[in-house]
Amino acid sequence: MIIFGPLLVITGIGFFCWLLFTLAVFALRFFVGLTTVVWAFHTGAGVVGCIVLGLVAGGATFGIGQLALAYVPWTWLRLLIVVLYVAPATVAGYSATHGIALMAVPAPIWQAIFPVVGAIAVSITAFIRITGMTAGPAG
Repeated sequence: MIIFGPLLVITGIGFFCWLLFTLAVFALRFFVGLTTVVWAFHTGAGVVGCIVLGLVAGGATFGIGQLALAYVPWTWLRLLIVVLYVAPATVAGYSATHGIALMAVPAPIWQAIFPVVGAIAVSITAFIRITGMTAGPAG
């Protein structure tokens, strides 16, 4: 039993880091959905209505972004759309990594370096996922 405790703790920490990383990559969609849930709850939509409305808003954010990337002919506008989706992911990745670094790393210089590395990693991952989900124009 003494072996399973630390193993489960490491597995749990790894799972939550993966979950946090995935959430940071999809920060804009999650933020739009969560904001819609809170707004709907405060306007009296009920719990089920809030959840449904939040899922629809997050899905619509995803769908609109994918359609815009698929059908916009100008490269500069595509880049602007990608930046619109990647920027919140960068901020979320920095914040998440900074929180973990504050708990795990005692040296202040490393508490500043790790969040930047985390933000870069989340930005690259978000960029790859967002651009990889969209098929380019046929031709």
